[in-house]
Amino acid sequence: MHVGLPIQKQMSDSVLNSEVLPFNDSLSSKRLSEQVTFASRDMGSKKQKFNEGVRISGSDSCLENASDGIVHTAGSQDYCNEYEEDIRTSKYNIGRMSSVPRVSSVAQSPLISFGERMEEKWYASPEGGCTISSNIYCLGVLLFELLGHFDSERARIAAMSDLQHRILPPVFLSENPKEAGFCLWLLHPEPSSRPTTREILQSEVINGLHELYSEELSSNIEQDDAESELLLHFLASLKEKRQKDASKLAEEIRCLESDIEEVERRHDSLDLSASCQREIGKEAFSLEMLNSISPMSNANDLRLLRNMCHLESAYFSLRSKVRPYETDAATHPDKNLLRSRENWHMAQKGEEHPERKDSLGTFFDGLCKYARYSKFEVRGVLRNADFNNPANVICSLSFDRDGDYFASAGISKKIKVFDFNALCDDSVDIHYPVFEMSNASKLSCVCWNNYIKNYLASTDYDGVVKLWDASTGQEFSQLTEHEKRAWSVDFSPVCPTKLASGSDDCSVKLWNISERNSLGTITNVANVCCVQFSAHSSHLLAFGSADYSTYCYDTRNLRSPWCVLAGHRKAVSYVKFLDSGTLVSASTDNTLKIWDLSKTSPVAPSAGACTLTLSGHTNEKNFVGLSVSDGYIACGSETNEVYSYYKSLPMPITSHKFGSIDPISGKDTDDDNGQFVSSVCWKGNSDMLIAANSSGCIKVLQMI
Repeated sequence: MHVGLPIQKQMSDSVLNSEVLPFNDSLSSKRLSEQVTFASRDMGSKKQKFNEGVRISGSDSCLENASDGIVHTAGSQDYCNEYEEDIRTSKYNIGRMSSVPRVSSVAQSPLISFGERMEEKWYASPEGGCTISSNIYCLGVLLFELLGHFDSERARIAAMSDLQHRILPPVFLSENPKEAGFCLWLLHPEPSSRPTTREILQSEVINGLHELYSEELSSNIEQDDAESELLLHFLASLKEKRQKDASKLAEEIRCLESDIEEVERRHDSLDLSASCQREIGKEAFSLEMLNSISPMSNANDLRLLRNMCHLESAYFSLRSKVRPYETDAATHPDKNLLRSRENWHMAQKGEEHPERKDSLGTFFDGLCKYARYSKFEVRGVLRNADFNNPANVICSLSFDRDGDYFASAGISKKIKVFDFNALCDDSVDIHYPVFEMSNASKLSCVCWNNYIKNYLASTDYDGVVKLWDASTGQEFSQLTEHEKRAWSVDFSPVCPTKLASGSDDCSVKLWNISERNSLGTITNVANVCCVQFSAHSSHLLAFGSADYSTYCYDTRNLRSPWCVLAGHRKAVSYVKFLDSGTLVSASTDNTLKIWDLSKTSPVAPSAGACTLTLSGHTNEKNFVGLSVSDGYIACGSETNEVYSYYKSLPMPITSHKFGSIDPISGKDTDDDNGQFVSSVCWKGNSDMLIAANSSGCIKVLQMI
């Protein structure tokens, strides 16, 4: 707050009498004469606005004792010097001012009085008087003052003084060229040369303001319209989406209500009589399946709740497939291959029951299988003495025909045969193989003949396929047509004298155990990672390829594939048949895929034949094993875990962490040490399996 110098009231009165009163008399007479003119009213309001804008703020800024104010009559430069001197004096004499009566800052400010006196001069036309022309001159001064920007009151005073001589500031000319010309027209020294009121209203400046306002108004309207349209589109889209969601939800509720009624009907019919079992068995349920989940435990309830989203997705996916019999255009034209058998012995064992077409029964079957088991229990462990030796990696496991023995093969160049029951015996601390068979190079796969109990086949890194007699521990045949590493070998379950092998030389070879030369060759476009015969057909063979695809061949026609299954994003490392028309494939893209072979095409890759993708395990670079049993699927993981799935549900049933041995303490630890599960194998159609990891440790696991 800046306060003027304290003065004696007598001095103030004398100055006021000598200078202010004459000025007030002239000002009063002028205001009285201008009450009837429009321009003078504008000037009066302009002066009031100016006086309010430049008022010095402070705690005592209210108007009081206005008659005590001081008016300087000196020139503008003299006034500024005196005003600055007053400010400096007041700044350093605040303490002495405490006893002096407080007066209004407006009254003490010489700036206000001087500005008011100068405005009378600035707004006065050269010819004087109160005419329309003089009012137009005042309008020009007002327009200049409104449009101009002044850094200080000194600059404003100087600019307004120059305006009397029709001199405009350079900044004003550059920023307002059109308005500057209009101002000079209004300020013309000759009254007759100034524009009339009509000319002012029709001038380009005034019309430009109207046009600018109209354009701005039009732009605002257009913007509002665009925003309204955007909002309307959003609301309409949201409404449409919600209506679709509501329709879908209503349809899902109808499906659920229908299935609830069907389940209740079947349940009631099962309770009527045990004699109806045969008829009821033709439907989706069996009494055994129903009883298997009736005593649901709290643990199963929690598991179901945790996986509700997956179960919901699986249910509606299966429910959406309920439709009349599919046309031939949607199925493979040669479906007979899936169930083409030519050997008598398979009809006596493992005969497959016809697949039910009831999607509700399929989902219920999957739910039963999921709820039946909750975890793996370790029943036996076989460890290797050298924990961190890379040669311990077990690449393949296989059970014999009766499940009494299993064979392991891997980087150690040895096939080891173990007694399964002995491995489950807790009283035995150290387990030794029943016998060993040595090979010249690293082994990649071993497969037991499921009809001739003592026959095994193996493949190795040299590309050699060997046949072994487990009863003697000796090889009895070498098949050497592969040019590079052979990855996989498999005996045909239907024709046990037939076998196939796949290799990095991009070929699949068909063999007979009694012949040294191959029966035929399938040439592929990429490395062959695995081979698998169907247990339900004499001629159906599948293999996985490094080109991300799975190929199925009719072994009677090796020139072109029966179908190609495309959908994986990386190499297909394993393929297994779940039943006559369903196949599961494993890939290093971290997924397993279920394929319906009846929906494939013989002329193009059949991506649409994939019915489900299973995920949860980790597999990005290694062979981790794959095995199937009665719809259950087991695979390894690069997290050193074994995972179990069921074929109709996308999430794992359970998993088991292998763990590792601390090399210093020799104790179990949860640290993986970079290990991974390298092979798994179910024991027939039981709930037990064997699994091995990259340290050479083998575990017997049972789902409970």
